Amino acid sequence: MIIRPLTRLKNKMGRYFLPVLLLLFFLITSGILYSSVHQTDTNYREGQVAEENIRANKTIEDTPATQQKQELAAEAVGPEYTYQEEIASEQQQLVNRLFDMVEKVRDDSAEENERRREEATDDDAVEEVTEDEKVAAMNEEIEQTEEEELSFYQQIPRNFYRIVFSLDQEELTQVQEETLDIVEQRMTEQVRQADLNTARQDAQEQVETLDISNEQKEAVSDLMNEVIVVNTFLNEQRTEELRQEAEDSVQPVMIYQGEIIVREGSQIDSNAIQKLNVLGMTEQTQSFFPFIAIILVALLQIAVLYYFTHSVKNKDKRENQVVFYVVAMTLSLLFMKFFQLFQTEVMAYIPLFFPAAFIPVVLNLFVNRRSGILAAAFQVVLAAFIFYEAAGTNVLPIILLSYMFSGLMGTLLPRRRISHQGKQSMLWIVVFPFLISLTIFVLQGVNFADSQTWIALACSLTGSVLSLLMGVGLYQFIELMITDDSDIVLNELSNPNHTLLKKLLEEAPGTYHHSMMVANLSANAVAEIGGNTLLTRVACYYHDIGKLKHANFFVENLPQEAENPHNFLLPEDSKQIIFGHVTDGVKVLEQEKMPQMVIDICQQHHGTTLMKFFYSKAKERNSEVTEEEFRYPGPNPQTREAGVVSIADSCEAAVRAMENPTNEKIDEFVSNLITDRMLDGQLDDTQLTLKELKIIKKSLINGLCSTFHSRIKYPKMKSEAEKMKEEQERSGQ
Repeated sequence: MIIRPLTRLKNKMGRYFLPVLLLLFFLITSGILYSSVHQTDTNYREGQVAEENIRANKTIEDTPATQQKQELAAEAVGPEYTYQEEIASEQQQLVNRLFDMVEKVRDDSAEENERRREEATDDDAVEEVTEDEKVAAMNEEIEQTEEEELSFYQQIPRNFYRIVFSLDQEELTQVQEETLDIVEQRMTEQVRQADLNTARQDAQEQVETLDISNEQKEAVSDLMNEVIVVNTFLNEQRTEELRQEAEDSVQPVMIYQGEIIVREGSQIDSNAIQKLNVLGMTEQTQSFFPFIAIILVALLQIAVLYYFTHSVKNKDKRENQVVFYVVAMTLSLLFMKFFQLFQTEVMAYIPLFFPAAFIPVVLNLFVNRRSGILAAAFQVVLAAFIFYEAAGTNVLPIILLSYMFSGLMGTLLPRRRISHQGKQSMLWIVVFPFLISLTIFVLQGVNFADSQTWIALACSLTGSVLSLLMGVGLYQFIELMITDDSDIVLNELSNPNHTLLKKLLEEAPGTYHHSMMVANLSANAVAEIGGNTLLTRVACYYHDIGKLKHANFFVENLPQEAENPHNFLLPEDSKQIIFGHVTDGVKVLEQEKMPQMVIDICQQHHGTTLMKFFYSKAKERNSEVTEEEFRYPGPNPQTREAGVVSIADSCEAAVRAMENPTNEKIDEFVSNLITDRMLDGQLDDTQLTLKELKIIKKSLINGLCSTFHSRIKYPKMKSEAEKMKEEQERSGQ
């Protein structure tokens, strides 16, 4: 199987043919893909008017825009404060210790006054502890406090001590209690540095509302400015963590391949220039990555193809598979490139016109299913390069998924003529791919009120229908190009006006009639087991064409009552003539460039069977003669069709020679012949099963019985025959 225009080239180039073909395939693939991916970068300037839509040439993060969003997110995070609840109790403890020290100084002063009165005489005036002495004593007490508390006590104004030392115990207690109450109320609230003055002012206003003396209020007021302090502090670490979290939560700003940066006719602003800078489209540089990707995908396809065909042992078959795949995928690439040339924003879905199932179907039917699957997969990969400009849009996923599903559906068709499986081909190639396209459109959330959606669906349906129509319409022409036994060729060879058949009818009419009978018997039997009926029929027409060389040495061509010429020959000579009809037939068919299967069936229709009649005669003359000398050269039948022809040929000739053949005789003979052929190993290579042999036997018996059954002689017919015989005898006299 090979495309015929390449046959002569293959024969001339020999072992260099395949490497050169793969190199050309690599160059063609790379060239087509590069023409789709290659883009010329231009220097864009701010304020310039875009002459066409400027699209992103790749998918990349817009780093400046991302950083800007992160900064805004961080700024939006307010400072984090930590409220220290224990400060309120600490301040209350300071107040309590303060009044404890005041009480101690008061008590010490009272004791000192008492001591002075006891020491003084009645006439002496007792000089009590002065206010300054009390303050001095208070300072001594304060100096004995811890360093953290010392600054608090030192900042209390002197006026406070003057007042508290002048108050009685009850009044002092009221000052302490009111102070603690205000501290508890104000310090349970969050007081930040910025709110400190307000908190102290509020405390002062609260003091004015107290039901105590003015001196008491003044003492409480003096403490408020020192007791009310900041209890909520800026947590810089936590604030920084929150800002970092806010920055991290910002999704990167992406520029997607195919995204329109500047629309045609619009002015390029600073924002667009920033994006173009990120994309590298403001520099006169061309990225090598697309080119490297093209080389890799082209080499990958060739490597997979090589590995795929490497397991095929037959060299010619392996080369033919490579050639067919290369030609098919090249056509597929050209088809896709053709539709890409017409793709615009308005007609974004025109690539769906591409018959994605056609090439996988053809490879499935003419090579094997695995090659069809391989083509379906690489069609999708290559389409991603060819429709590179649509990357980043909703169009490309729809195109790729549609191509993949259509191609794979095409490979699921049974491997027989597509026109013979209308319902299945319609479902696999048209209905199912269209439904998956519809599903993809629904997934994309398209608007079915939009006319563009219906145009896209129509393109998808048209592409599927086109795949089916091309598969049906071009099948026989593809078959004609790549095989020598296409239906067109076989129909031409089956024409009775063919030169060889006319010659066979004129020079060997008995053989011609025998060939027609064998053709009918074989074709019917092959049809029953699902074989190639037309090929079998044509092969039978020509299977005995070699008898033309010695037509009169074959009994079916002898005139009635003529002497058999083999009676005057030695068995060895007769053997050579009989054997010759096979080898001579092969030579004739090869000269006429007949299909190889026709030649093979001619060569194999006798297999290596024994020529029993002449072997017996030779054995009588020479007991040392072996069976191998009188066996046909073969080979044994290699296909189911050849096996059927071998059986039918022997059955037809034998039943024709029977005297008074009956249905029982025919049944017995056919059964015995098939059994003998099996025991002799003649059918070992045909891959015929016992079930198929049973079907073949039944078909042959029915055909032979309907042709050679004994006719009933009716009385009227008998009397007319006798009357005619008597008239002939009288006329002869």
